[in-house]
This record gives sequence, structure tokens and C-alpha cells, in this order.
Amino acid sequence: MVTLSSGFFRLWLLALIGSALPSLCAQAATPAEQLAAYSARAGTPAQPTRGQQFFNNRHGHDWSCSSCHTVNPTVPGKHASTGKVIGPMAPAYNPERFTDTAKTEKWFRRNCNDVVGRECSAGEKADVLAWLLTLKP
Repeated sequence: MVTLSSGFFRLWLLALIGSALPSLCAQAATPAEQLAAYSARAGTPAQPTRGQQFFNNRHGHDWSCSSCHTVNPTVPGKHASTGKVIGPMAPAYNPERFTDTAKTEKWFRRNCNDVVGRECSAGEKADVLAWLLTLKP
């Protein structure tokens, strides 16, 4: 009989909890995996040219993405109001970019609110990421 105090039950419970932890924590991903997820949610393939336009245009607000990240996202940018240096956005120039799903969502949410005044759609995120992935050394 298996009881709560049995060693087997404790090992089983630890294994169960351990297998659930990765889904509870921030999920690591590649930029390509995140692009695929955004495209799937959007229901359409991403369009890099549309992503570049979205990145560089103002959307009825004071800032565009390029206001802080520069029109050349292969180089560091600077926050428009705080002056804080921001690493390059293009994954080929900053290997940490778009490798953590939770972090990607956090920054899309904040930046889209500043730039567009709302959360960006999955299609908009896919387009921008698709464009950033075309930028190679």
C-alpha cells in the first residue's frame, strides 16, 4: 500500500512537480519558435516588409519603435525619455533577443502600449519579428 509517508510516493510527487516547473517558469525559446507561434496565432504568414513599416511608423502617438531602437535595429538604441541604452533588437546582433517568451511578451506589451496605445496583435508581433530576423551581419 502506498501512503503519503512512503518514499515511493514522495519520489513520484517530486517528479510530478519537477515536470510541471518548466511550464510554470518563463519559457525559453528561439526567435524562430516565437515567430512561428505568433504567425500561428495570427493565422497568416508574417510579412517582413510590413514589420519594417510598423517598426518605423508612428501610429497616432509620439513615438515609433525606432524612436528608441533606431531605424537600424542592428545597433544599440537609447530610450527616448530616460536615455537608457538599449541593446540591438535584431537577434543576429544580440543573441539574447527573443529567447524568453515571457520577457518577449512583457516588452511587446509595454512598448506597444507606448507606440500604438494598445497591445499589439499576434500578426503585428510576427511581422516585426520576421523583419528583425532578416537583418544579418
